[in-house]
Amino acid sequence: MGLLEIGGLLLFLMLLMLGGGVWIAMTLAIVGWVGQAFFTNTLPGKNLFSSFWETSASWELAALPMFIWMGEILYRTRLSEQMFDGLAPWLSRVPGRLMHTTILGCGIFGSVSGSSAATCATIAKVALPELERRGYNRDIALGSLAAAGGLGILIPPSITMVVYAVAADASVIRLFLAGFLPGFLLMGLFSAYIGWWSLRHPDQVPPPEAPTPFWEKVRRSGSLIPCTLLIVFIVWVLVAGIATATECAAYGVVGSLAIAAAGRSLTWQNFWQGLVGATRVSCMIMFILAGAAFLTKTMAFTGIPRELAEFVHSLNLSPYGLIAVLVVVYLILGTALDGISMIVLTSAVVLPMVQKAGFDLVWFGIFIIMLVEIAEITPPVGFNLFVLQNMTGIDSNRIAKMTLPFFGCMILAIVLITIFPEVVTFLPDLVMGKDK
Repeated sequence: MGLLEIGGLLLFLMLLMLGGGVWIAMTLAIVGWVGQAFFTNTLPGKNLFSSFWETSASWELAALPMFIWMGEILYRTRLSEQMFDGLAPWLSRVPGRLMHTTILGCGIFGSVSGSSAATCATIAKVALPELERRGYNRDIALGSLAAAGGLGILIPPSITMVVYAVAADASVIRLFLAGFLPGFLLMGLFSAYIGWWSLRHPDQVPPPEAPTPFWEKVRRSGSLIPCTLLIVFIVWVLVAGIATATECAAYGVVGSLAIAAAGRSLTWQNFWQGLVGATRVSCMIMFILAGAAFLTKTMAFTGIPRELAEFVHSLNLSPYGLIAVLVVVYLILGTALDGISMIVLTSAVVLPMVQKAGFDLVWFGIFIIMLVEIAEITPPVGFNLFVLQNMTGIDSNRIAKMTLPFFGCMILAIVLITIFPEVVTFLPDLVMGKDK
């Protein structure tokens, strides 16, 4: 049996188990075990334990539960409600109104967390209950959260960017700078779609508030100041190099608790509920991450990603033909692999092809990371879909349908940076000069 046939068989098994209601993490681990037991010469039991340990024993991953706890504090102490009350007057005349907060929140929080899972889970915990309470369409809110959660790996700093920089021997700083404008482009496209959808479906958006005098808007915005200062502080200490992302997460928790205590909305009950909620969500995400890591190891042992990359190399395509085929290949890989694994397992074959075709490796890094973002909302292993499924109880395939318009926005963004590569290269060239 060929490697691509093996990949198809494992994909069918995964879909069968997910459709049968098996836990997501268990499905990933079982499919990985079957792949190693029947199609490789390795020991699946040993690799299972090592994958689970290597995934969980990560200092970087320690930021995940802390950021999620920060979101729980904002939600359970009603700080999130105060934030939305402060934003509402300013967005009352914008099509879509408060639905844009999911995009803005993911963009800002993504610059701090560097993780799509943490971004998606935290902003969903804060924004989703408020939007539903105010009568906004849940489908659009969920779709935008799933898609915009991926901004956590595109807007620097990003662990995925660091991994690519090492694999491609590229400048990490140039990659970080290159991610800003594509990140803003995606945020603009997402918000534009929300505005367009709201104009087409005015009956599914709450009516605007009565006109608010300017000074009343300013007064109501006072509730935004504490949380805004907290976010600005976290971003500043990270960008200035004073703290790591994990330490920033700890600052976020302490700051949220201090703000809630100062506002007299922190009680022992909501403190305990927030801690339990953060533990539950974090364990769910880490369990899924461990299952995905084991499945990734299976893919590496079988050699399926490398086989796909070598198949593309054998086609001898034109530069833009190569890019078009790589989009398809990475979308296929994204159904079964996490982003870092997609980069590591294919870089040895793909990067020489891309360089030979005349593409800038920094540009190609942003190109791959945007494809990784799409992988986060591509079933059956779309990680952001799993996060929202476990938080809302809605089936991941249904959430995937909600993300389709935003999927289209992401494809459009990839087309735009391919036609206009300056969107990626302008900022690093401006700050650091042209890379020779």
